[in-house]
Amino acid sequence: MDTPTCDGSGIDWAAVGWERLGAGTGRCRLPGWDATAGLVAGTDAALLFDAGATPREGAELRARAEVLLGGRRVTHLALSHPHFDHVLGASAFAGAEVFGAVGLDALLASTRERDALRRDAVRYGVPEEEAAEAVDMLAVPRHPVSGEWTLDLGGRQVLLANVGPGHTAHDLVLLVPPPPGAPPGSREVVFCGDLVEESGEPQAGPDAVPGRWPAALDRLLALGGEEALYVPGHGAVVDAAFVRAQRDALARRFGAVGD
Repeated sequence: MDTPTCDGSGIDWAAVGWERLGAGTGRCRLPGWDATAGLVAGTDAALLFDAGATPREGAELRARAEVLLGGRRVTHLALSHPHFDHVLGASAFAGAEVFGAVGLDALLASTRERDALRRDAVRYGVPEEEAAEAVDMLAVPRHPVSGEWTLDLGGRQVLLANVGPGHTAHDLVLLVPPPPGAPPGSREVVFCGDLVEESGEPQAGPDAVPGRWPAALDRLLALGGEEALYVPGHGAVVDAAFVRAQRDALARRFGAVGD
């Protein structure tokens, strides 16, 4: 993929640890679990997709994002699903408008789920004290997405879509069309969360809804189309053919339940 290093502001995305995917759009592959965080910048607002695994990781993401945004702050945060490596950095974005799939707010407010998040984080190597702090400070989404939600970031619009259940019961994705005036051939970018994984086989934990997962990927493909760049929750950027092949593999593995 031929990707310029700078985005009109003279800032080199790669120099601050981000992969530029289009005008004002990029992602950061976080260490440890190779989870992705995405960033979309408009003239008035900026959206971060997923927040990392700890408040410290969230703070590092915020600082890097602010460099790319010329000192402006992240104003919107979307959480793809309720796993520790995607949500426990959310407390670093105080004041941001937080979005999640409908029901995620109640789930993340429950003592049982918070205990499970802390245990998962510790099991995968987050120090006990840091995991407990992250859970205590966890930002609960205040904007539930039940279908599709268009956000105007100033000069460009993006779409949050609740396409699950699949990897979990609360799977949210982000569609980023090229901004007005983008060069011919500019491609849409779809942030998939863990509905799509490239660096390993898709993980179906106890909160997965595996029989519905293929249908979620059908909806994802319908949103993005054949030419989009698909950004997995873990791993390298892929194309529609990769997503379709993963959809077929999941259907064979789990079977599929019709809508």
